[in-house]
Amino acid sequence: MSFENAIYQWQQGERRLQRAPHERAALLERVIDALVAELRRRLGGRFAAQELVELYGAGTGWCLQVAMKVAPVDPWAWEAGIVVDAAFGRYLREASDYAGGRREIVT
Repeated sequence: MSFENAIYQWQQGERRLQRAPHERAALLERVIDALVAELRRRLGGRFAAQELVELYGAGTGWCLQVAMKVAPVDPWAWEAGIVVDAAFGRYLREASDYAGGRREIVT
């Protein structure tokens, strides 16, 4: 997956989250927070945006397990197109080479 395609997909996840019914927002946020914590555990404190794209491209099946643990009786909170993509989009902001919506080229 290209960097640009991943970014687009993650931005779409954040948009879907914003359109989710208000009564579901708190649980969706808890799932996203748990996914971001797992991303932090998997990638560590300092990472490049491309590393996050590669992790996403390698598969996100593990995300379902995290979502199910946080919201075991609410399968709507496992929707990858919302929680997974929004979590990756949020964690991208912590990449060492990402600033203001774009990758920085360090020379």
